[in-house]
Amino acid sequence: MASTAWVLAVLAAGAQTAGHSGPWELEDSGSIAGLRGIHAVGGGVVWASGTGGTILRSEDTGYLWQQCATPPGASKLDFRGIWAWDAQSALALSSGPGDQSRLYETTDGCSSWKLLLTNPDAAGFWDGILFLDRQQGVLYGDPTQAAGGNDHTRFGLLVTHDGGKTWSPATDLDPLPGESVFAASNSAMAASEGWVWLGTSKARVLRTKGLATWQSAQTPLASGNDSSGVFSVAFRDQTHGIAVGGDFRKSNEATGNAAFTSDGGEHWRAAGKPPHGYRSAVAWDETEQAWITVGSNGSDISYDDGNTWQWLDSGNWNALSLPWAVGPKGQIGKLGTLPAKPAAAFRVSR
Repeated sequence: MASTAWVLAVLAAGAQTAGHSGPWELEDSGSIAGLRGIHAVGGGVVWASGTGGTILRSEDTGYLWQQCATPPGASKLDFRGIWAWDAQSALALSSGPGDQSRLYETTDGCSSWKLLLTNPDAAGFWDGILFLDRQQGVLYGDPTQAAGGNDHTRFGLLVTHDGGKTWSPATDLDPLPGESVFAASNSAMAASEGWVWLGTSKARVLRTKGLATWQSAQTPLASGNDSSGVFSVAFRDQTHGIAVGGDFRKSNEATGNAAFTSDGGEHWRAAGKPPHGYRSAVAWDETEQAWITVGSNGSDISYDDGNTWQWLDSGNWNALSLPWAVGPKGQIGKLGTLPAKPAAAFRVSR
């Protein structure tokens, strides 16, 4: 029987879409929260999260959305990241200065939550969470001063080998002066075939295999201030990847916002025809054999591994976990029918 702490809002209107934005079918989430966390688990299960301690869940491919119980003491937290394995088990990561960065766990379908971690560093800020498999995961945050009182700083990286039950510091990863990571979409870090990549505000993409030794590569994305850099990185295999971003204060700026690699992130090239604005998330659509990217002024699609992008819509989006996208004011969209693929579309290589 469900716990009395369980707050369930079965939204009758959720059975209907609330219109369209290009190919996105807008769902009635029943929430007005700013949503930045989204994770499609499969089998119809999808989780979303955002401001005001908001966590949402659907078990039927978005037909109905359920309002989860708010984790204890989290009513003012901003859950920028959500990671789930099924309809019962999930981790929710809040982002904020110091102890506003926390990690909660549910194992009963979000009827109740357990606090696993609180950021002990008053100057720290957690940005996202990523799992390589069911047991191994990485929690990543902005650089902080290393223990010992010296001036050395390092990125805040924690790793788990038991599905999130316990966490320990990863090997030191040194930032450049003023470098940070963006918590825009829980997708500044990506993993594929044992490799891990991390995008930064200095328009760098750092990569490692085994989380021990990191290599750095510069991308042609915009940088130079605290509002620009790499916001999201994704790989469809260990060699082909996309980095997106730009300057979030210049949402309509269509330069310095997308790059692609075909050698595992060692070298990056600017898109020949970029997305039509700043972009906060990117993901590979296996079914369509295409890349989708979203941002505050819309979304775009690329059929040629990131060299040219085609406009999809002018909506306001924050994050992706295909076929889902989320944005401000409780907005959730499900990707529907896409425009016809160009006749000369490049076939992605394997």
